[in-house]
Amino acid sequence: MKVPFSPPDITEKEIQYVTDVLRSGWITTGQTVKDFEKKICEFIGTNRCVALASATAALEGAARLLGIGEGDEVIVPAYTYTSSASAFCHTGATVRFIDCGEAGFEMDYSKLGEMINEHTKAVVPVDLGGMVCDYDAIFAALEAKKDLFRPESPLQEALGRVAVIADSAHAFGSKRDGVSAGCFADFTAFSFHAVKNLTTAEGGALTWKPNPNFDDEDLYRELQLYSLHGQSKDALTKLKAGSWEYDIIYPAYKCNMTNINAAIGLAQLERYDDMLARRRELNENYTKAFRAVGLEVLPHYENGMESTGHLFLVRIPGATEADRNAVIQDMADRDIACNVHYKPLPMMTAYKKMGYDIKDFPNAFKHYENLISIPVFSTMTDEQNAYVIENFLDVLKKRGLI
Repeated sequence: MKVPFSPPDITEKEIQYVTDVLRSGWITTGQTVKDFEKKICEFIGTNRCVALASATAALEGAARLLGIGEGDEVIVPAYTYTSSASAFCHTGATVRFIDCGEAGFEMDYSKLGEMINEHTKAVVPVDLGGMVCDYDAIFAALEAKKDLFRPESPLQEALGRVAVIADSAHAFGSKRDGVSAGCFADFTAFSFHAVKNLTTAEGGALTWKPNPNFDDEDLYRELQLYSLHGQSKDALTKLKAGSWEYDIIYPAYKCNMTNINAAIGLAQLERYDDMLARRRELNENYTKAFRAVGLEVLPHYENGMESTGHLFLVRIPGATEADRNAVIQDMADRDIACNVHYKPLPMMTAYKKMGYDIKDFPNAFKHYENLISIPVFSTMTDEQNAYVIENFLDVLKKRGLI
């Protein structure tokens, strides 16, 4: 039996919606994207969002809106994927990594306050695997250091403190204490990449929490400019009779979502509750089997958390990095694809060149060295789920790790 890591869940509904767009004669950004944006807002409970080409584009869009750039600092977890940091590198800001806490993958909230200074413009929580961060702790740390904040743009002035820009690439559909991801941070970036729970093949979205000092329509228009070359009219508007002329407000970027991508997303949204329910069944089977032998797993559905269950992360207490890598190879030999989420960014060449050293982030390394990402996807069969459990436990027993 073969078990891939995370194939997309595509049905005839997605195919039909895409076919409808292809036959419509309008395949780039248009009404289908607007419809998808509206449905995202309804699903999350926010006023507005902008669909974009990726979550990375969404993170950078938030930075551009806020005017974050050279001379500014952004605090990012060391334990994350590169997009959490690279989006801010693109603007010229300095990324400052923060270590994990000893007990979990989230940033060490107790150390956040001491990292904030007059140059800090944003904190980037990462809702890893669909687990919603402790935003109360983050906002408390920012409030305690509010007197250090030095706004350098109108939006920063309106916010009045360091911004919280969430990397919720894994958490579209997650809730904490009944509140949806996308309603905690000032700005929230979602991913709809091919391996995500809800996919548009490639894509993402940026949404923001309602704020009496923000004008939602102004933010939306600014993000439209950002995503389409700074062009004052989109392509559909330009095609209307007599509406050819446009202006370039500033030399912006090209990171819009297309109607084709949005059509996939609309179809996925109609099935999403069932897709998440299936992931929960699979994840709970894993949790029961693996906790029984002393393995550590993410508590996706406990203590007020209703996670998307995007990643099933298992830590093997006492295992070394070499042990972990051997287990992944053993699983591959049995046609089961496993992964690691993530190798901490201070271990990557790009960030080592910036002067970061994993020795300064001991908790991040500790979590990484014995972690394995087990395959989980909404089309996984009960047989595949049982096959992974059986073989994973067998591999660990044969290597003396349980």
